[in-house]
Amino acid sequence: MTGPAKELRQDSPAFRLALLKSERLRIQIVLVAIGAAFVIRSLRTIIFFSQEDFHLWLIATLFIAIFTVYELFMLRAVNRSIQGASVLPRAVWIANIVIETSLPALALVFLSSDSIDQAYKPLANPVVLLFFLFIILSTLRLYPAACRISGLVAAATYLLAAAYLGWTPAFTSGPSVLSPERSVVGFAGIFIVGGFAAGAVAGEIRKQVEAALREAETKRQVERLEHDLDVARSIQQSLLPTTTPQIDGFEIAGWNQPADQTGGDYYDWQVLPDGKLLVALADVTGHGIGPALLAAVCRAYARANFTPEHDLLTAMERVNSALSKDIGEGRFVTFVAAVCTPGNSRVELLSAGHGPLFVYWLREDRFDAMDSQGLPLGLIPEFTSEPPKLLDFGPGDLLVLTTDGFFEWANAKEEQFGVKRLEEAVRASRDKPPAEIISALYKAVIDFSDGTKQNDDLTAIVIKRK
Repeated sequence: MTGPAKELRQDSPAFRLALLKSERLRIQIVLVAIGAAFVIRSLRTIIFFSQEDFHLWLIATLFIAIFTVYELFMLRAVNRSIQGASVLPRAVWIANIVIETSLPALALVFLSSDSIDQAYKPLANPVVLLFFLFIILSTLRLYPAACRISGLVAAATYLLAAAYLGWTPAFTSGPSVLSPERSVVGFAGIFIVGGFAAGAVAGEIRKQVEAALREAETKRQVERLEHDLDVARSIQQSLLPTTTPQIDGFEIAGWNQPADQTGGDYYDWQVLPDGKLLVALADVTGHGIGPALLAAVCRAYARANFTPEHDLLTAMERVNSALSKDIGEGRFVTFVAAVCTPGNSRVELLSAGHGPLFVYWLREDRFDAMDSQGLPLGLIPEFTSEPPKLLDFGPGDLLVLTTDGFFEWANAKEEQFGVKRLEEAVRASRDKPPAEIISALYKAVIDFSDGTKQNDDLTAIVIKRK
């Protein structure tokens, strides 16, 4: 038997606290029960007063006083352990089991009346019932072994007390099974059975306590995770643009909605020192806290490398080189960058694995869906790509950059929204400002999905030639 204290040291802090609180409750119940027994014994002495009964009452009072002081000491030690001021050693736990369970045997020896026949003294004294009280309350120790020890100690000390009082076991077949000689052994056997039965109950109670603690710990972890995700979401949202860019000849709007608290998509724009405007959209594989961190890293690299000193292709190569050293295996980033020049109708466009890219030509009422020019970022250290595309926009022409969360959103019939519906939604709102075009596109996706869950991040940028 490893002992309650050894097992206690191996348990979690939450279970140790639950164990100590349960032990505190057990001691409090013992004190109340002993106090009630003392009151009843005192009333009986007053009502049925006799010299012998008064003498036994004095002895009982002494016993109860000593035992109460001991239990109060144990209660103080347990309270200090609950407060973290001390730890109860293993020896204290075992000694407490033995001392408490031996108390009824001591009371049986010193509180037996001489008027009772010697053979019946171990059976006729009500203090025998205290054995059952301590065995029952041992279930609150939450250790089956402690209950079994209580039953064994109760049986052993009861037999010793009976022998001291003059009981002798019967080894022949002569006496009846109900005779005092046989009944004492029966009582001892019942104590042992009671200890093992209490152990089974304690084991079930322990399982329930452990399950409740696991559930509470899981709930706390979920709450901490949700708090951390909320913080991460607020940080990620703070990295997105808060104002609409102002550039001569173009209207621009962007929008993002992650599938979880955080997402792997982001969009950005920055005014370069030469007055040009860089518009970027990226989609990290997956969604959640990991891709969100990679998206923040990608944004930092892009802001550092897209400068007037580097053309689009060179800047993309530098971002890819930096990302490939940081990104984990199996992850990559699709990235598209567009450069708008004030007062110029041309838009320079370069996509690293991000597609399709949509261009709407108002005059011809035509959509062009373009593929990417290069591989996604982070796959390999060297970035290979075709040259950037130059788009010459006329009034009302649109460049629509979206992540695949739009056209891959499926309805209850598992039909995807698709590229065709995306084009129809944009065409229907072509005369509106870019922000309203994005709103109309999102509404079209929501109406089509008919209540299905958003499983991927949504990000869109619309650049419209005035």
